[in-house]
Amino acid sequence: MAINKNHEFEDLDNIKCSIVEKNASAERVQFLKDLLTYNKYEVVVVPSPAPKAAAPVAAPIAEGETASAPAPAPVALSTFTIGVTDLRFNPTNAVFGRSLHTIDGRIVTLAYWNQEQAVSDDTLPYFIS
Repeated sequence: MAINKNHEFEDLDNIKCSIVEKNASAERVQFLKDLLTYNKYEVVVVPSPAPKAAAPVAAPIAEGETASAPAPAPVALSTFTIGVTDLRFNPTNAVFGRSLHTIDGRIVTLAYWNQEQAVSDDTLPYFIS
């Protein structure tokens, strides 16, 4: 059991994993998988379960109106859960502890982790920017 919400564990494909991110898109999965594999973590990716949708409530039909067909349910996007087999890994500690590196040797910053910057600008400490 996790001590706090930032350090979760789950069984992914029957492997106990530290959760990196849930409900990630395919592009995000590829980005994180490449980054974490470069940093020597074994990455496990599984499809996220579909969210439970609330049952639609039928509106009462007034006199003289006909019942219309219900609106089609929105198509759920496929999302994934990303984990690593190292149970000591915590994404928050890894980014703010400056222990992850990009492929070109720079330290991973929060903006790079969140894919807000294409290149990690590690010249300033994380707490200044």
